[in-house]
Amino acid sequence: MDFYTQLFLYLSILYISLYLLFLVFRKKSSVPNLPPGKKGWPIIGKSLAFVGAAKNGCPEKFINDRTAKYSPDVFRTSLLGEDMAVFCGAAGNKFLFSGQNKYITTWWPTSMKKVTIFPETMEKFNKDDPKKMRSFLPEFLKPEALQCYIPIMDSMTREHMESDWSPYKEVKVFPLTKNYTFALACRLFMNIKDPNVVSKFADPFARIAPGFTSVPINVPGTPFNRAVEGGKVIRQELLNIIRQRKQEISEGKDANARDLLSRLLTEADDDGSVYYEMDVSNKIIGLLIASHDTTSTSITVIVNYLASLPHIYEKVYKEQMEIAKSKAPGELLNWDDIQKMKYSWNVACESMRLTPPAQGSFRETITDFTFAGYTIPKGWKTFWTVYTTHKNPKYFPDPEKFDPSRFEGNGPAPFTYVPFGGGPRMCPGKEYARLEILVFIHNLVTKFKLEKAIPDEKIIYNPSPVPANGLLIRLQPLN
Repeated sequence: MDFYTQLFLYLSILYISLYLLFLVFRKKSSVPNLPPGKKGWPIIGKSLAFVGAAKNGCPEKFINDRTAKYSPDVFRTSLLGEDMAVFCGAAGNKFLFSGQNKYITTWWPTSMKKVTIFPETMEKFNKDDPKKMRSFLPEFLKPEALQCYIPIMDSMTREHMESDWSPYKEVKVFPLTKNYTFALACRLFMNIKDPNVVSKFADPFARIAPGFTSVPINVPGTPFNRAVEGGKVIRQELLNIIRQRKQEISEGKDANARDLLSRLLTEADDDGSVYYEMDVSNKIIGLLIASHDTTSTSITVIVNYLASLPHIYEKVYKEQMEIAKSKAPGELLNWDDIQKMKYSWNVACESMRLTPPAQGSFRETITDFTFAGYTIPKGWKTFWTVYTTHKNPKYFPDPEKFDPSRFEGNGPAPFTYVPFGGGPRMCPGKEYARLEILVFIHNLVTKFKLEKAIPDEKIIYNPSPVPANGLLIRLQPLN
């Protein structure tokens, strides 16, 4: 082989080698820089670890372990069978809250849809449905409407205290508050006053929430199966109520009704089909979950701290008694009274900071985007969570200390205190929840002193915080 042939051969090998290296490096460079983290087992992913940490009473452990190991800004995992980017800190919250319909959109886990939505409407259920629902809510959640709710809330709370608290020396707070908030939601949003009708909803409704974040395996005995069966009962009962209300409207019996259900049936695009009735049912179930489940949890958490911290209780009691003494006998609370409950609301906020009623919320990405140097691909799901800020000493010094003064003046820094979310998708019922909580606190502390029967009662998350024994409280009636 002559010199030129050898040279040609060597150059050819060199060229091919360089070309192959170029292809390899180009392929590597085209791979997006995904957030660090591990997905875990196929389908199951890290769902069992996520749920396990919550049931052990420390849901923040799942988040904190991964922010420490991977990134304090965003990490990758797999929850509910989906690729998931968990956004962290105030910057992560701000990005997601302000990115609605630009980078992300509403997303419901499959387990939630299977529990709450009619299977026949699953394909028709789309990302615009929550937006359509929110367009109906302002009329019922604006200040003028909320002012009308306060006397009803106060009256129902008084009745609740008289029938379910006063006759007893000890009560389990959590089941009582669930019944109370559910009855109030039924009254205000569907104009249902009959306790027998309310009870038909209450029992199956209690089975729904634990199935939301469970592994969606529909086998008898599993949390998901119990939630699915509970959802079926609720949907059928709602259909019966919807059809009865439609008949009343057609006969002119419901002409002056102002509740949300009547509004949906009279002003939306009713095509007369069963699918429309199912769609209304889907919307009402979503509203009941949002207005009842987290509020009952919040009230329970607040009562827990009031019973555990006598010095906090005394300050709340003093504020509420000043309001009570200004009222005539039998006079119900009004909007002005609520505005005077500043310290009580600070106590409620600090309670929800330390024990948030909800862990966070999911979204779906609608385009590729970059955050903190990492690429989040289109189609991935995102999750923001209260646990990256609420107990972070960067935002809340001495974070385990119960200190209502954190909420005085301008309060916490933006996007650090997020029990109601934030941005365009902030919970539209935030003010409704505030009124319901404050009216309950007023009636509770002006009637009873509180003592925990089980001082170290454990809190488990399923997915909301639930006292292991229902929060057993000893009542000392006040004159």
